Amino acid sequence: MNKAKLGSRTAKGGFANEKTICKKFNNWKKDKESQEWLEIMGYEIDKLDFVKAIQVPTRIKKENLQKFNISEKDYNEFVRFKKADAQIRIMIKIGNILKIENLSLKKANSNADYNQIDKRTVDSYQGMWNFDKSLSLWLKLFTGEVTPKSQTKLIGNIKPRDKRRLFLDEMPEMIQNKIIQFFTKNKILVVSDILKGRGGLSANWMLVTKYNKKEKSTSWTLQDINIVMNLFGEGAVRISPQGSLYIGKITVQRKGGTPDPTKLQFKFKPCELFNME
Repeated sequence: MNKAKLGSRTAKGGFANEKTICKKFNNWKKDKESQEWLEIMGYEIDKLDFVKAIQVPTRIKKENLQKFNISEKDYNEFVRFKKADAQIRIMIKIGNILKIENLSLKKANSNADYNQIDKRTVDSYQGMWNFDKSLSLWLKLFTGEVTPKSQTKLIGNIKPRDKRRLFLDEMPEMIQNKIIQFFTKNKILVVSDILKGRGGLSANWMLVTKYNKKEKSTSWTLQDINIVMNLFGEGAVRISPQGSLYIGKITVQRKGGTPDPTKLQFKFKPCELFNME
């Protein structure tokens, strides 16, 4: 079985952004990479009548719903569960059958750095996953949305390493265990929400690209989103040595920096998808 069948290879030129990838799909009759991507998705090129790719913005106006072929219900779910990363919607027509595929796009660095998957306020995640007020407060102490100074009665004799926030390993053992237990119990839901999303615009596939400036080539891997979730969700939920949280191969930490430094951030290393073969 060659590497293309496994969903990964290297091609000449650069196409590591969503606009270029859309163009490649829209030029599917001549473009070699887009034909390989469509084949990986399970389509036979000679049976396709029509392929149209459009970039999905992070904000969609209601008057543009028809353009993206989504219902009002899908729109409401998209607004609530929208992904922060780039996404492409592909409409494929075979005879009278219209198929739709949603791709989540990630750019990887050659040094295998982390890439943000999702970031939101603690309240947003509480609305999605329904954890209790106590857990919400401790997570806000973790992100710095609530400062340790404002909760001296609650944190007691804890002396924070950073006056702006608490690390998870500084919290009482009972609270650490509560956080671990919650994310362990809800790991499938959490991993699905941050990698796949929900509703009609949830991702079916993840396409990771890695541009080599010296060689002027782009390595890519295209994987079914369920394979992606299994890979990065594999492993225990535990406190990291730095006082953040590991959910399998996913890191949960305080966003920091600007803007929105007190949001909760989920990160992963997309380069690990290249190692699946």
